[in-house]
Amino acid sequence: MDYKLGILDQSPVFPGRNTFEAFQQTTHLARKAEEWGYSRFWVAEHHHMEDVAGSSPEVLISHLLARTEYIQIGAGGIMLQHYSPYKVVENFHVLSTLSPGRVDLGVGPSPGGLPLSTKALQYGTENDGKDFEDRLTFIKALVDDTVGKHHPLAGIQALPRPPIKPGIFLLGGSANSAKLAAELGLHFVFANFLVSSEEVLAQAAKIYRENYPQGTFIAAVSVLAAPDQKTAEELANEHRLYEINLSSGRTLKVQSLRQVTAYEKQATEPFEVKEIKADMIAGTACKVKAALTRLHEVYHIDEFIVHTPIRKEKERLRSFELLSPLPAEERILEQV
Repeated sequence: MDYKLGILDQSPVFPGRNTFEAFQQTTHLARKAEEWGYSRFWVAEHHHMEDVAGSSPEVLISHLLARTEYIQIGAGGIMLQHYSPYKVVENFHVLSTLSPGRVDLGVGPSPGGLPLSTKALQYGTENDGKDFEDRLTFIKALVDDTVGKHHPLAGIQALPRPPIKPGIFLLGGSANSAKLAAELGLHFVFANFLVSSEEVLAQAAKIYRENYPQGTFIAAVSVLAAPDQKTAEELANEHRLYEINLSSGRTLKVQSLRQVTAYEKQATEPFEVKEIKADMIAGTACKVKAALTRLHEVYHIDEFIVHTPIRKEKERLRSFELLSPLPAEERILEQV
């Protein structure tokens, strides 16, 4: 396999489970991901959502670093519009000092929640999210310790300075995001599980490679592996997404009717909801890996971050094991 595989985990709260159990499951999955040969394990940021527990990736990353040995642990990602770039870098410099070389700083422009949680996160401040590029540029300067002498905060340093800087990854779903990552010299993660368009993926990959050929291009994809094709397709067909189309022209996707109801209570403008089938690569492990190999070869994708959003705990864990980059016999030898 010429590409690496990582896992994106949103700390789902499975039916009949609670948030304590959700975090225990995330910790267990991170340890198994390391055993199975995955290169990265990323956690997400979502707010005011009862279906997923991960609202503070920095805290969860610290916990996971302490319970694993060598796998990369990171955020997929920090929702930068809510936070001071300086504080974000301080947090990740502390993590990188505690676990040098193992920390990934992924950032994204989305709110990570619905209108009420966005308002709560920005309470006491004014922010319309339009300064994301400035915030991202400042994060890069802080990590590189290159804040210019003409910057309003000239002389500032984000301490402690770690032995190995955290890698910075921009998460996005467009060619414009890929271009921004390339211009800033950042790794780029195309959110294919949210923007399920191979045409847009192709545009993003092309523009990133043209502008930053030495960079790392990652695709975050929705996948599901099962022992046989029929089982995989049945499980995949149970998963639905809900697209909320606002009157202003903006759209967002949520993963449950409960989230649609929550949005309805918080909405500040009219909207329509459309149920859509999730675009998921589903099948046997061989079929899923063949699909990833094709994408790797056509678009020169360096890594995949796999996301499996089904609501069945055992089947989800089994999918990650079936896709293990490390053959079973090698895993057994490593444990001896």
